[in-house]
Amino acid sequence: MYNFDLVTIFYELVIAMLLGACLGLERNFAGKTAGMRTYGLVAMGSCLFIILSNLVTPIADPGSPGQMYVLQGLMIGIGFIGGGAILHNHDNNHDHTSGLTTAAGLWMTAGIGAAVGYGYMPIAFFVTIATLFAFTVLWFFEHKITGNRLKKN
Repeated sequence: MYNFDLVTIFYELVIAMLLGACLGLERNFAGKTAGMRTYGLVAMGSCLFIILSNLVTPIADPGSPGQMYVLQGLMIGIGFIGGGAILHNHDNNHDHTSGLTTAAGLWMTAGIGAAVGYGYMPIAFFVTIATLFAFTVLWFFEHKITGNRLKKN
């Protein structure tokens, strides 16, 4: 059963925003346009929608799969936002796509917010750390491995 305590709800919203902002801070350091505010708002917004579905579902129809519909709609909606972050350029006979990591990061941030909204704080913290690992450590290895190839293009 969901905890209807306003202090708990506000705590979850703040935690979601802070976890998202942590990912956005890394994106700021990487020189990306979607930063702390964007990531923080995506996580907090996701958390808010989950909390609202938790609050409304028992009232509307206790046996309804409404929770899953909210989560499904949330993930699709964030895909739309992420699609706006992806750019494809064609210049000098070279194709270049950018923004894929930002889009994936926004999608992950929505999942983090949803996890907080459902009350799964340990999962949200773990996924935040794992995503930061992907943004930083994997970036380093990716550029070490593909650096020479990327410079030729």
